[in-house]
Amino acid sequence: MKLRIRDNSLRLRLTQAEVDTLNRQGLVTASTAFPGGRKLHYEIESSPASVAPAAYFSEHRLTIRVPETAVLAWASSEQVSMSGEQRLDEGEVLTLLIEKDFRCLAPREGEDESDMFPHPLERADKTA
Repeated sequence: MKLRIRDNSLRLRLTQAEVDTLNRQGLVTASTAFPGGRKLHYEIESSPASVAPAAYFSEHRLTIRVPETAVLAWASSEQVSMSGEQRLDEGEVLTLLIEKDFRCLAPREGEDESDMFPHPLERADKTA
């Protein structure tokens, strides 16, 4: 799972296996280590109690909760992403985007893309 943070925007990209795990088990986790033994843990959770995507941050852990029905629809279709906005205490907005991770159209050295989704343009090239 890839995490991209830019200002008040969070974007997660999940491989095919991660989308399947989220759909069947309801949770995908990852972490990034930092000096001093600290880690940033991040996870996406499918929740039957959620009505919209939302983010929570506590004790070095970022949790993105997504409605279980939205995960089921996304995982079992050609739908590329799920998104949402969350109001912050200061009146600002946190934008959330969860995407299926596509293979690049041009191969990149050292990149393992074996579990990524086929790129939509890659399929179009094969049918032409």
